[in-house]
Parts: sequence; C-alpha cells; structure tokens
Amino acid sequence: MSRKNIMLTSLLTAAFTIAILIFAWRPTSYEVAEAPSQSESQPQPRIEKTMKKNALNQDVDATDRLNRADVSRHLRALLSKVQESPTKDISVYAEKLQQEHGHIAMLMWIDFRTNKTKTFRSSIPIGNEQEQKQLHKYLKSAKSAVKGHQSYESPTFIIGQEKYYFIGQRDPEGQTGLIALINQKILGRVADHQLKNLRLIPYPKEGKYHVESVHADTLRDMTVKTGHDNENASHYYENEIVVRFPNGHPTDAELKAISKDIHCKTPRKLGYAYIFRSSDMNYTQLKPYFSRTYKPLYIEPHYMYLTNEVVNENTEGNISPNDLLFSTYQWNLPAIETEMGWKLSKGSKDVIIAVVDTGVQANHPDLEGKLLPGYNAITNDSPPDDDVGHGTHVAGIIGALVNNSEGVAGISWYNKILPVKALDSSGAGTTYSVAEGIIWAADNGAKVINLSLGNYADSQFLHDAIKYAYDRDIVIVSASGNDNTERPGYPAAYPEVLAVAATNASAEKASFSNYGDYIDVTAPGESIASTYPDSQYAALSGTSMASPHVAALAGLVRSLNPDLSNTEVMKLMTDHSIDLGTPGQDKYYGWGQVDIFKTLQAASGDDVPLQQWSQRVRQQLDQLMLRFQNNPETN
Repeated sequence: MSRKNIMLTSLLTAAFTIAILIFAWRPTSYEVAEAPSQSESQPQPRIEKTMKKNALNQDVDATDRLNRADVSRHLRALLSKVQESPTKDISVYAEKLQQEHGHIAMLMWIDFRTNKTKTFRSSIPIGNEQEQKQLHKYLKSAKSAVKGHQSYESPTFIIGQEKYYFIGQRDPEGQTGLIALINQKILGRVADHQLKNLRLIPYPKEGKYHVESVHADTLRDMTVKTGHDNENASHYYENEIVVRFPNGHPTDAELKAISKDIHCKTPRKLGYAYIFRSSDMNYTQLKPYFSRTYKPLYIEPHYMYLTNEVVNENTEGNISPNDLLFSTYQWNLPAIETEMGWKLSKGSKDVIIAVVDTGVQANHPDLEGKLLPGYNAITNDSPPDDDVGHGTHVAGIIGALVNNSEGVAGISWYNKILPVKALDSSGAGTTYSVAEGIIWAADNGAKVINLSLGNYADSQFLHDAIKYAYDRDIVIVSASGNDNTERPGYPAAYPEVLAVAATNASAEKASFSNYGDYIDVTAPGESIASTYPDSQYAALSGTSMASPHVAALAGLVRSLNPDLSNTEVMKLMTDHSIDLGTPGQDKYYGWGQVDIFKTLQAASGDDVPLQQWSQRVRQQLDQLMLRFQNNPETN
C-alpha cells in the first residue's frame, strides 16, 4: 500500500477513509532464522513466496493436530459421562457436544452390551461414487477398530470441496464406543486467511474498501540455522535438548525407550523437531545419547534467553495448568515465565482488557465467563461476534480459561475481556470504525486496549482516538506488522502506544516481524495455539499474536498494583524485559522480550524506585488520615 499522510479534519466532509488491516498471522517457519543486518541483501520475491507457502502448510498442519487432540478429549469425556448415566441421557450429552462443536458432522454411539447403534444429527456429505466408497471404507475401519478395543483416526479425505476424517474411541470398561465424522473446514479457513494476510494473493474484493498493495521494505536474504551454528546464543535449558529425527518422527516404541533411558515425560513437538526434558541429565549428557542411538538430522540446545538463575530454577513450585494443549503446544507461555508469574498475579476481574479486533466468539467453551458484552462498531445494533477468527484467537491468548482441562491456557486467569468489533468480515475497517472502537472501550471501563491491526498511513484522526484513550490512563498495546519492513506501522508507531514485534521459539526475531526504532518490546508470535471460532483451536503466527501477550501482562500488572499509571506500567514492562540483540534498545527487539515474572516482581515493589515508593506511602498516609478524620474511632 502506498504510504499516505491522511488528515481527516472532519468525518462529515471526509472524501474517503483508509482501510485498517489486520496485522495478522503469518504461518510458522520452524527453521531458525538469524536476525537481519543492514549489510545483507534483500530477499528475492520467489524465495519469499516459497518460504511463505511452505510455512502456511506447516501452520495448517499444526492446527490439524490441535483439533484432533481436542476432539479426542471430548469423545473420551462423553464416554465417561455416558458410562455414569442412564441410556436415555446419551442423546442429551451428544446433542450438547454437537451444538458446541459444529464441526462434528456425525456422531455414532455403539452399545456393545446390546449391539445397538444410534446416530446423532448425521450430516454425512454426499460426494461422487469414488468419494462415497472412500468414506464408507474409513467408517468400516473405524467400527472395526472400536470393536477391537482400539482407538482410531482416519487420514483426511475429501468429499466435494470439504475435508473430513473419522475418529473412534471406546470407554475404558469396553461397554460403549463413539465414532465421529469431523468436518475440517477450519483448515480451509486458516489457509484462506493466511493467503490474504501474507499477500500471497491480492487483497480480496469481498471487503468494502479499496486497498492498494504495499511493497514492504526488506534488508536481507534469509539465512537458516540448522543447529551447528547456534554458538552465538548464550542461554538454554540445561536439561533439555532439541532433536530432529531422520525419518521425521520416532516410533511409539522408540519414544518409550527414550523416556526410560533419559528419564523424561512426553516430549513437546514443534514442527519437525522434538524437545525432550530430562529429570536428571543435562545437555552435554543428552547430546551423545541421541547422536549415538538415533543419528538425528540435527541436535541443538533448547535456547531460551533467560537469566542464569532462572535456567537453574527449581520449577517444582511453578503452576502448571492441566489444559489439554498446554504442555504440547503452548511453548510461548514458559518462554516469558508465565507460570512463575502466576505465583505473583493471576489477574483481577476489576481490570478489563479490551480487544479491538474482528469480534470474539461469545460462547466458546474456553472463554466461558471471561467476556463482557462488548460493542460492534461495524453494525452498531449487533453483538461483537467474530466472523473472521482473528479476534477470537487474540482473546484466547489473553484470557482462555486456565486449569479447566479444556484446550489452551490464557495468560490471565481472571481479567475480563471486552470484545470490540471494529473490523468487518474481510478483516478490514475504516479509520472511523477503529477510532470509534478505541473511544468506546476507553469510555466503558477498559484499563488495557489491544490493537492487533494497523497499516502504514499516519492518520491524525486515529491518533486523536489513541490520545483520547491514553489521556484516560489506559495502556495501549499494538502489533507492529508482518512485512519484515522498517517502515513505521500505525497505530504501533504512535508514542502513546507500546509497539510489539514478534519472536520465535528460540527468542529470535520472527522472520516476518516488522522492526524499527519505534519497537518497544517483543513477545512470542510463531505457531501460537489459541481459541478459534466454532469452539475450535488454531495455531497461528504473526505480530497479531505477539501483541496480546503484552496486553495480558499489562492486565496482570494493573491487577497486582492498581496504583500504577499507564506510563509506569509500560516502563515496568520495558525495563524488565529480557534484552535480546544489541545491548539496550534496538530496532529488532526494542528493549527485549517481555518477562512476566520479572515484571510482576518489580510491580509488587521489589524493584520500584524509592521516589515512587515514597509517593505511594504519602498517598496511603493521606488516605488513612482522611479516614481517621471522618471516623476518629477507626482502628
């Protein structure tokens, strides 16, 4: 998009409005890319396009794995309920599950005690003869597996334009079984959204706005680390190792053998690599074990840019949630010391975090009780429902329910989320709709506002809305953008806003992340698992995913210490980030990657300047004196 200096002096006389685009997700690249330097050449468009296509496929694959795990858990839970309840209650449970999860196209219950079968809300698609044969082949295989006391998952198959798979489960007692047909439309939605937001296709005409293409400024050709040249990284988990196996993945038998040999629990898989954590072996002991036994494609430390004392920290006191996808997929929360931070603050319902975005799915089971009514700036008389997916994903990063054995864990346990729909179904909104959303959030109790959106046009009208919220002591956080460009993106580049760039799992700049002197901090932004419409989950990437990490941290800080002003909260987050790249502030990482534990530790008073403490003590003394004057009998 050509950069314009748009001055909207009056809404009524404006000839046009600019489109505010989602600075959205970019699919994950699981290889480790070096931070760019001025001396490196610019990437070739063909190489960039190939990388993006490969990465898109990897993120879609991660989303597939997330949702297969989620469906499997729900079927096991349903079998457990059925086992404890009368047969007549089966329909109630099944219908409720299908209502909450619209992607369950068919649910078949089998009672092996009576050989009775019942099918609920079957909507098996009609395809051509070959497609129907394939469908019935997998259904037959599912029945055979369940009958033989085995679980079952079919490969993905296509009927018409849709992708499906069968999954089968049997209860532990062996009395009943369930077979479900799952519509994988989420994979198409994720791929479609990312094609648009990666600019692999022109911006779609379905939106209301004319949008020009943007030529992103780039500084370098991409280079890829494969493990042998990571000597510049200074910190890693000493009991962990990253391994890529020659055949893609180890067998179940090999995983069991590894677990026994190195004393570890189930490893975490990211893309093509596995991360193993031993209870008593360090990296120098783990490396020869894997090299000798499995001849891996590469081995490297699990790099984390943390202080030495945290690397050696006894983690037994950490709060590890039981959310289904946490240990396997949510690398991002341990990376910023979220679990340690929860010992200091889990948030407060009195501190509201606004998500100005595409709306949020109101009845997502992993957001139950966390959402306030909100506002729709696109259609004023409608609720702020999400018809894109972006806003629901952002909201889940901030506040998905924790310790509910469901899906993912959010960063905040208790902060309420205020959904504000300012972007329409194409993922765009006018300057006015975004400004209206910001002002409405400011007037309706928000203490923090997350803006995972923007473009390269400096709009005074939008800036006025930002200043309106800032002047009301609100912390404003915004994504920097996904074009790997130094060109300032707005609203992130406004001085009142905390601008967030994205890092990957190695605490390095994400290859897509925008950068520049206006960047304040970074946060995880690659392959972030979170909530998604239709009560599902998706793994998405982008500075849009990095920004809500910082907004959630601001909510935790304001919950722990409500006396802090917005500028004090922002300074705490920058001062106590983990410095990456060039010492001090730099254009790729700002002041560094946010650290939840260190920031909350400082907010609790352990690292607050003396002048600030003395001011707070004076305020508290004044309040006590006033109470005494009003009621001399007060103790």
